[in-house]
Amino acid sequence: MAQKTGKKIDVDNIDLELMKEKTTPDPGLIEFAHTVGSAIVKPTDAGKIKGKAVSAMHDQTHRQFRQLYEQMQTLVEQARDLKERVKLSERIYLAKINFEPVINHVYHLYQREDGTDFLSMISPEEWGRVKPFTSVLGKVQLLSDHTWEILEGDAIHSDD
Repeated sequence: MAQKTGKKIDVDNIDLELMKEKTTPDPGLIEFAHTVGSAIVKPTDAGKIKGKAVSAMHDQTHRQFRQLYEQMQTLVEQARDLKERVKLSERIYLAKINFEPVINHVYHLYQREDGTDFLSMISPEEWGRVKPFTSVLGKVQLLSDHTWEILEGDAIHSDD
C-alpha cells in the first residue's frame, strides 16, 4: 500500500499491539471521527433533538386523537339513528295493522281521535271525504331487518 510520500509500508514491522491500542473494534459507537478520512462528527444538542421529537410526537398523537374523535362522533350518530329507528319501530308495531307489511314497501302512520295509532297502505291524499284519523304521523318504510324508517313526517320524533 503506498502512502502520499511514495514510501511503502513494511507490513512485517507493524506493531499489532500498538495498532490495537490506537483503534476501536466498534468505530460506529464512538462519539468522534476514528480515522483521518472519516466524516466530521459534531456534538449535537440532545435537548434540542428531544424537544423536536417530543413536539412531533405530540403533533402526531393529536392528529390521531382528532381522527378517533371524528370516528367516535360518527358511531354516536349511527347509534342515535338506530335508537330512533327502534323507537319508531316499537310505536308502529304497537299500532293497529290490518295487513301484513311487505319489506321495502311504503306505508302511512296515522293517529285517531282517541290517540291510538294505525298503519295504512292508503296515503293521506287517497282518503275520501271521511278520514278515520286526526293527524298524519308520517310516511314509513319497512326495512329488511324489520325495523321501520321514516321517509316523511316529524310527528313521530316529537312524541317522546
